[in-house]
Amino acid sequence: MEPRNPSEISELFCYDLPTRPLEGAGKILVSGASGYIGGRLVPELLARGYKVKAIVRGDPLAYKNTWPGAEVTRADALRKEDLRQALSGIEIAYYLIHSLHLGAKEFEKADILAACNFREIAQEQGLKRIIYLGGLGDVRSKLSSHLRSRAEVAAALRKGKVPVTVLRAAVIIGSGSASYEIIQHLVRTLPVIFVPGWARNKCQPVGVRDVIKYLVGALEAPRTCGESFDIGGRDVLTYEEMLRIFSRLLHKTTLFLPLPLVPLKWYAYFASLLTPVPHSISRCLLEGLKNEVICRNDAIKSLLPFEPLSYKEQIVRALSREEQDRVSTRWSDAYHPYYEFSLKLNEIKAPANYTVSYHLFTQKSAEGIFRSFCRIGGRRGWFYDNWLWRLRGTIDRIFLGAGTIRGRKSYSHLKINDVVDFFRVEDIQENRRLLLRAEMKIPGRAWLEFKVDEEKDIRKLSVIAYYNTRSILGKIYWYACLPLHHFVFQRLLDGIEKKG
Repeated sequence: MEPRNPSEISELFCYDLPTRPLEGAGKILVSGASGYIGGRLVPELLARGYKVKAIVRGDPLAYKNTWPGAEVTRADALRKEDLRQALSGIEIAYYLIHSLHLGAKEFEKADILAACNFREIAQEQGLKRIIYLGGLGDVRSKLSSHLRSRAEVAAALRKGKVPVTVLRAAVIIGSGSASYEIIQHLVRTLPVIFVPGWARNKCQPVGVRDVIKYLVGALEAPRTCGESFDIGGRDVLTYEEMLRIFSRLLHKTTLFLPLPLVPLKWYAYFASLLTPVPHSISRCLLEGLKNEVICRNDAIKSLLPFEPLSYKEQIVRALSREEQDRVSTRWSDAYHPYYEFSLKLNEIKAPANYTVSYHLFTQKSAEGIFRSFCRIGGRRGWFYDNWLWRLRGTIDRIFLGAGTIRGRKSYSHLKINDVVDFFRVEDIQENRRLLLRAEMKIPGRAWLEFKVDEEKDIRKLSVIAYYNTRSILGKIYWYACLPLHHFVFQRLLDGIEKKG
């Protein structure tokens, strides 16, 4: 089933894919559907007429409007019973699960356990195929922990009887990808970029639209079943060349200076302070730069004969999507399990220990007020006292927290699970309510709620802070912040009303 609307076609990546949808294909499972790649794969499969079941780790109801027509279920790959229910009735599954958010010390063990569980249950349920997106890297060399884990996951999946197609990619470039945002923020932020020795290793970056085309094409080309392929873009570049090209595309004068002896862990730490990508992910990705990652097995080109994008084209398309505010998925969509399974405000057995609320009455419409407070954060900031929000975010980032530099995916609208600086959207009700859950490092749990209520012929705008803690440190933190709450929240209300 091909999309008919030209505007719909322009939003899809696979409209010109040189394969056709499989006739009579059963239900297709996309694991890791709430992640960066999975979130873009699901609509492509739906548009081609497939029955799709998507595994997410958050609330399935949050994706009801995102993927109309898909069956969405919540599951944790570390729990076999979850997988048993998710894989029931499935014929072909995409395996797009990773645990990078757990950090270098934890993700390898979690990744292998998840892969072994998936392999066992897939075989038990009689799946016909698994398609896995892994990482490039010569297994004969000493790989980084991230690339080694990707190779080990592929090996673990292939130990079962279900045929596994493995696609191996290097750096993925696209609007919202972690690699793209690291490169972009380093170039935009720094007038001088120090170049370590490993930045002269070669890489074959691939555009996210080409990754999606390869994933869908692998499903529709039967000869890919059980095989492994390297996928990459048109160019082979050093990481330094990638930074230089990005700088030229932005018409920015950047000075590049060699710094051969800097330890990678220090470079990754300072990169995490300057980019939205947290240290747990940036360190894993930057460690992979120590390896040369270029395609050595390009047999897939004969099975899926399309021309991949060049690096410049990948960057231009990503920048264009950002300028048009049309970033469909972002690395932050798949977040730390600590936050995915954390208690919601309405799930706390007793009311939050501490609350503080501020109000303002206005003649402006509920629609205007709602639209105004849904645009807080990101590049636009928090209306007033942005330096205080940034200072709090900087302190959080120094201690490897989320920080405000994460920004937001869209500047004009929000949906459940979207990131807003060091908050995440927990609930949103049109023209009524926005509830944000704090993801900064604090000795407790916190929420920030924006509400607009009708009271006769005027509107009541409210900002309410909720805080839940049992520790002495948590109580000290709350009372220390109270004077700032009064100062910041009252001015925040004024800013929302002014822009409403």
